[in-house]
Amino acid sequence: MAITITSPVTGAAQTGFVTPTYTLVADTPPASNAKQWAVTAVGGTQTGVDVHSVSKPFTIAVFRPAQLKPLPQANVPTGIIKNVPSNTYKVITRKGASVAANQAPVIDRISTIIDVFAGTDSFEPTDVQAMIALHIGALSQVSAGIGDTALSGVL
Repeated sequence: MAITITSPVTGAAQTGFVTPTYTLVADTPPASNAKQWAVTAVGGTQTGVDVHSVSKPFTIAVFRPAQLKPLPQANVPTGIIKNVPSNTYKVITRKGASVAANQAPVIDRISTIIDVFAGTDSFEPTDVQAMIALHIGALSQVSAGIGDTALSGVL
């Protein structure tokens, strides 16, 4: 995989956080088609944020398809390709958090799923890149708003 997250990671804007940073170490991924990192230290102002532990994990993992699917051949008489397969990539961030005092932690999760149809990666690769650039750029731009909405329920 061409993905390597370098440490430290500067976090995106969040209400009440000042220059959040996250120190990562390589971790054992949950599958052979993944890479994973665990947060071992936090920096900036983000009071009360825990680092990775067994009971309260704080990880980010990147998955590629276990079996990459190529574009099938077109139907000879029609030239049409039916049932174009999709290759699914995922980025999953997990963070253990307590729901109340004296309660076992739960694991909150963010999943980004990227579906790339076979053939678009080679026929129009810049369109795939543009899709990803917009998605990540927009999430970064509205990071604090998403955080506020996740807490308040107000969109």
